[in-house]
Amino acid sequence: MALIKSISGIRGTIGGKTNDNLTPVDIVKFAAAYGSWLLQQGNNTKIVIGRDGRISGEMVSNLVINSLIGLGFTVIDLGLSTTPTVEMAVKFEEAAGGIIITASHNPKEWNALKLLNSQGEFISNAEGKLILLAAQHEDFDFASVDKLGTCYKDESLLQKHIDAVVGYKLVDVTAIKNKNFKIVIDAINSTGAIAVPALLNALGVTDFVVLNDTVNGHFAHNPEPLPEHLKDLSQAVIKHRADLGIAVDPDVDRLCFVCEDGTMFGEEYTLVAVADYILSKRKGNTVSNMSSTKALKEITLKHGGLYFPSMVGEVNVVNKMKTVNAVIGGEGNGGIIVPDLHYGRDALIGIALFLTHLATSNKSIKQLRNSYPDYVISKNKIELPKGTDVTIIFEKIKDQYKNYPINTEDGLKIEFDNDWVHLRTSNTEPIIRIYAESNFKTTADNMAKRLMQDIGKMM
Repeated sequence: MALIKSISGIRGTIGGKTNDNLTPVDIVKFAAAYGSWLLQQGNNTKIVIGRDGRISGEMVSNLVINSLIGLGFTVIDLGLSTTPTVEMAVKFEEAAGGIIITASHNPKEWNALKLLNSQGEFISNAEGKLILLAAQHEDFDFASVDKLGTCYKDESLLQKHIDAVVGYKLVDVTAIKNKNFKIVIDAINSTGAIAVPALLNALGVTDFVVLNDTVNGHFAHNPEPLPEHLKDLSQAVIKHRADLGIAVDPDVDRLCFVCEDGTMFGEEYTLVAVADYILSKRKGNTVSNMSSTKALKEITLKHGGLYFPSMVGEVNVVNKMKTVNAVIGGEGNGGIIVPDLHYGRDALIGIALFLTHLATSNKSIKQLRNSYPDYVISKNKIELPKGTDVTIIFEKIKDQYKNYPINTEDGLKIEFDNDWVHLRTSNTEPIIRIYAESNFKTTADNMAKRLMQDIGKMM
């Protein structure tokens, strides 16, 4: 069905033919190519592996681990874990790199290898190209029998991650505990069912309900934490008279909240709220990608900082954050990056900071949401038939809207007075994403619909 190679990793659907899908042969080739690249960086042969709760996770993990053992690595297997935990574990263990086995928000038939450098951050585009080239040419040498590597399990590193979050200087455990929050969690049948309850217990929150708590990869709904997929969570918040709801994606790097009345806090506003809290304690700059709400810019300016946009993609956000020395950044999809914890999207630190902000604000979550600018982003996508030339489509769109300001740094972003539309191909799926923001939902939807119709005609 699909095999996608990008700066976000090597992602595909399980089964089918090699080179077209994420088959065992492809998994071994990509793992071996990555391992060979690491060996070229130095003598460190320690590597961290972790996976989310997907059906195919154990199979993919076994193939990856044994490929790396065949190269002579010492593999530290975290087992069921989260993306941010693996990222932090690379630093904890002073490893050469790490592989996260997850397809993030994609449906159950997908899986992926997300590749990390020795800093626990995603490899660069240039490094990724070298690894892809090595995989294509099968340019790797396996170790002799006397130099084979080993593997050992270490499931304690999730707790070490949680300890780092709870000990973070801006997390106020006492304030959170004193609020006696009642919370409903949608763990989407993956490792959030392990990590989020453990975090809440460490924060002194004991009154919570977990939906979809069986870690089996049979996702109860589409795993992307969007409003249309979180209706059960909204109903459960109302039913249990909870203070709020929490939803994460399968690898726990994206985060969104539900208000006490069952309405969405808005995934775009996860970063806005956390940034508001951080900036109230620490002056500085912020970064988000071009598809994120302009509310972050307004909050940043209010606190006396500067806002900088980046290209879409976590590695691009991180690079921009380093360039401008941002104190907080992330993506409008609910991805929070707190740089002095680690340079990676992390729902666990996001939860801890958000609950601190909520507890110390003396507001309900609905009141907190109402304190922020009220913009609406319409998020849409168009699936691309195989062989579609997006470049031609974008050139035609650019010509059609040439009388408006257009940014071509990352796809096409068209400015319409105070509104905008952003078109770009996805790093993780064969689609064009069409995001539009306005003060009103109907306006945003209509802008996106108009551009989707234009694209449809041009395809």
